[in-house]
Amino acid sequence: MHPATPPTAGAPAGRNHRTLLSRRRFVRGLAAVALVAPLALGAAGCGGDDDAGDGGPVKLSIFWWGGDARAKLTEDALALYTKKHPDVTFEKTWQANQGYFDKLATLTAGGNPPDLFQIDDNYLAEYAGRSTTLDLGSYRDSGKLDVSKFPKSLLEYGVVDGKLAGVAAGENTQGLVYNKTLLTKNGLPEPTTGMSWEEHIAWAEQVAKKTKVPGTQDPSADYKALWVWLRQQGKDLYKGKELGFTVEDVTKWFELWKGARDSGATPTADVIHQGNATDITKQLVVTGKAATSWVWANQMPDLKKNTKDELGVVAYPGDPSAQWARASMYWSVFKGSKHRDTAVDVINFLNNDPEAVALLGTDRGLPSNMDLRAKVSETATDPAMKQSIQVESDLAQKFGPSPQVPIKGHSKVKSELTKAAENAQYGRATPAQAAEQFVTACKAAIA
Repeated sequence: MHPATPPTAGAPAGRNHRTLLSRRRFVRGLAAVALVAPLALGAAGCGGDDDAGDGGPVKLSIFWWGGDARAKLTEDALALYTKKHPDVTFEKTWQANQGYFDKLATLTAGGNPPDLFQIDDNYLAEYAGRSTTLDLGSYRDSGKLDVSKFPKSLLEYGVVDGKLAGVAAGENTQGLVYNKTLLTKNGLPEPTTGMSWEEHIAWAEQVAKKTKVPGTQDPSADYKALWVWLRQQGKDLYKGKELGFTVEDVTKWFELWKGARDSGATPTADVIHQGNATDITKQLVVTGKAATSWVWANQMPDLKKNTKDELGVVAYPGDPSAQWARASMYWSVFKGSKHRDTAVDVINFLNNDPEAVALLGTDRGLPSNMDLRAKVSETATDPAMKQSIQVESDLAQKFGPSPQVPIKGHSKVKSELTKAAENAQYGRATPAQAAEQFVTACKAAIA
């Protein structure tokens, strides 16, 4: 199967950068659904209708993003499904991260959406809010979609306005990755899960003084770190359709990291800027410009490929119950699909069939099924992968409830945080001024 048409040249690269997709283009695409939907949906708009049942041969369309390696793994798993269900074949389309959501919006608006598609938390609420995704709740309740082995917060993180809009294709959580070799060589203690933010910064100062390497990347521009910190303060990133924080909250966050910069615990602004990139190869823990980086825990294997040093990973500072089992990406079903029963069964298969899960491995994150995750861990040969699985499995015992799925404008909120935080990092604005700038921009983004 060949990938879809390559994305437009010059578009921003990287998984997070693709979320900078023009909001107007996205809304135009989905607005068109309102015109097309009556034709595309018809009586098939509600789960469980008779014409959704598949009694004969079915050709199911499926769309995902990723590279050649993911395509091979996914196609092998789908071939296994067809082997076990000979009446079901697949029309497979995939492409690189870049431009994926442009293509998905075009397919949806054009009345030719895939039956089954991959989506992430930047867009799940938007698609669900426009009734593009099928509510999978009835399948979950009937047992046709078995989520009994999922961490509770992982399942909850696919619910939008009370409806199960997506099922996690894999799990990750926030991870503070540190250079274990550097610390051991200098007789320094390793960071631990549960240390406070202030203790982390004090530890980073100690590392910087002893090794001449800044102890920690400044994560004030990192939405993951801000989100965890807010939850530890009894706040959240979002509350309903509004922001879950105030200017005062963000001011405290920016002030915390101004103090860390002033004490020498972090690198200079120019180096922090390098680490603010989403590219794994630019994370400061692997470039040697800081002893720690703030990433997703399941990125450990990719980080390890970029350094000869041994790495360790713990939870972000503070109470680890502020973290949750986050869906690295979801599988969703188009609400108007004529084959939604089969599409749901494929999701169930990809998450719960031992052979399929073994084939897919950890390409989309750690397996959502905890029992099968343990089996994948047993057979994993990559030490960094085994470590990542072990850390996330240990943290699963400490996870708190999941937050709501991010609302419309989330990708803009993330980019505005980077802009405001860097203004504070470079001294172009005080923490209070940068916080005011950020909140004002966020309110416009989610309006």
